[in-house]
Amino acid sequence: MTETPKLSVDIWSDVMCPWCAIGYTQFAKALDELDGEIEVETRWMPFELAPDMPQEGKSQAQHLADVYGRSSDEVAAMRAQIELAGERAGFPMVFEGPEGEPGMTWNTFEAHKLLRWALADQGPEAQTRLKLALLRAHFQQRRPVGQRETLLDIAGEQGFDRAKAAEALDDDALAMAVRLEEKRGIEAGINSVPSFVINGRYLVQGAREPEDYAGMLRKAAVLAAGGEVRNA
Repeated sequence: MTETPKLSVDIWSDVMCPWCAIGYTQFAKALDELDGEIEVETRWMPFELAPDMPQEGKSQAQHLADVYGRSSDEVAAMRAQIELAGERAGFPMVFEGPEGEPGMTWNTFEAHKLLRWALADQGPEAQTRLKLALLRAHFQQRRPVGQRETLLDIAGEQGFDRAKAAEALDDDALAMAVRLEEKRGIEAGINSVPSFVINGRYLVQGAREPEDYAGMLRKAAVLAAGGEVRNA
């Protein structure tokens, strides 16, 4: 009986990144397609799109205008494009509240600390569960994921011990570990997200179609087994 190939995938991502949510939604479809064919273990790695963002956050529209030098109309067009891509992928997004409340951008360092702790505490599947909950909280529920109490609430909702999660957020060693991981990613050439690193060797960047991810994972599995990938 042939053993199922096993791959590890490190996903460098930020909770504030809409393309990360869209990309993983597509990637998850690829994993469903490969179920029983390839076993994939996923881990989430820290990348901050706005490391200097204040704890109180900032209007997303203003942040996009400042970062990209766009007008309000251009920002609206950017958001419309993202919303359409999210709908097509199956991850709808809500940037503004029902009364026109502005969407926000938050500092995500504490969220990255929580995700690293989740991996150590309960493993990759639980970490993914928490990551997806954070993405839904930000892009679909408009919850302030830059605030400590919100992070602890979400951790508790996902089956983590709230008191232990609070201890993790207060852990200076954990903060240092996240900073070191961020530095490692930058040194490895991770300069945009989402970035998928397969078996620590093969880099796939950006939100892609499910069949693209599936094809790359199949190629990586062949190479990991010592085979050769031949073009059709």
